[in-house]
Amino acid sequence: MSLTDTHAHLADERILPDVDAVVERARAAGVTTIVCIATDADDSRTALALAERLPGVYATAGVHPHAAARATDEAFAAIAELIAHPRVVALGETGLDYHYDFAPRDRQIASFTRHLEMAAVSGLPVVVHAREADDDVRALIREHAGRARGVLHCFAGTREMLDDALAADWYVSFSGMITFKKYDGADLVRAVPADRILVETDTPYLAPVPFRGKPNEPAYVRFTAARAAEMRGVDAEVFAAQTSANARAFYARMAGAASA
Repeated sequence: MSLTDTHAHLADERILPDVDAVVERARAAGVTTIVCIATDADDSRTALALAERLPGVYATAGVHPHAAARATDEAFAAIAELIAHPRVVALGETGLDYHYDFAPRDRQIASFTRHLEMAAVSGLPVVVHAREADDDVRALIREHAGRARGVLHCFAGTREMLDDALAADWYVSFSGMITFKKYDGADLVRAVPADRILVETDTPYLAPVPFRGKPNEPAYVRFTAARAAEMRGVDAEVFAAQTSANARAFYARMAGAASA
C-alpha cells in the first residue's frame, strides 16, 4: 500500500528536530509522499529546504490566516520567488479562521484573496484552512471559480461549503478527526467524489485514534485512510491508491517531478 500525506507541518518546531526520523517512519509505514505545508514566508523557506533534501517531500509557500497580519508585500514577494521552484507544489496554507481571530478578519480576507489571485496567475492550487468562516470562504471560492482551484484541508465545514467547493472543481481533504468517537460527518466523507478526495495528517496536530492526544506524524495517515475507506465502503488498498493518484492530479508538479 502506498499513501500520500497531503498536509503535514514538517517545519513545526515539534517535528523539525526529528524530521529525518519522522520521514523515515512514514516511509516504513508505506507513506511515500508528504506535502510539507508552510505558514509564513520564513516557514516557506524551511519547507522548501526540506523538500530539496528529503526524497518524497514537497513544499508549499504561503501565509496562514493566523499570520495574516504578517502578509506584507515583502512576504508575498518572497512567496512569488519560492513558487517558481519545481518542488513547491501549491500556495498556502491560506484561508480564514474566525474561531481564534489571531489576525483581523479584513487582513485574513485580503491575504486569502491575494493567494487566490496568485494561484490564478501561476496555475498552482491553493491549500485552504477554513474555521467558522464558511460564508466568506464560500463567497471567495465562487468569486474565483474557474480561475483558481484549491483544496479544503482538514474539512469540517457544512454540506453547503462542500457543494460549492466541488462545483468549483476543488478537492476536499480529511484528517484524523474522522477517527474520533464523536465524529458525525461520515455523510460528508461519503459525499466527495472518488477522484476529488484526499487524506492528510495535519502533523503535528489531530493525531488519529489510536494516537489521539499525542503529536501526529505522517506515518499515521494510514489510520485516517483506513477509516475513510471504511466509511465509503471501499477496499483500503484501492482507496490508498485512489487518494495518492488524486494528490498527483491536484499537486500537478508532484506528478511532473515523479516522471522526470
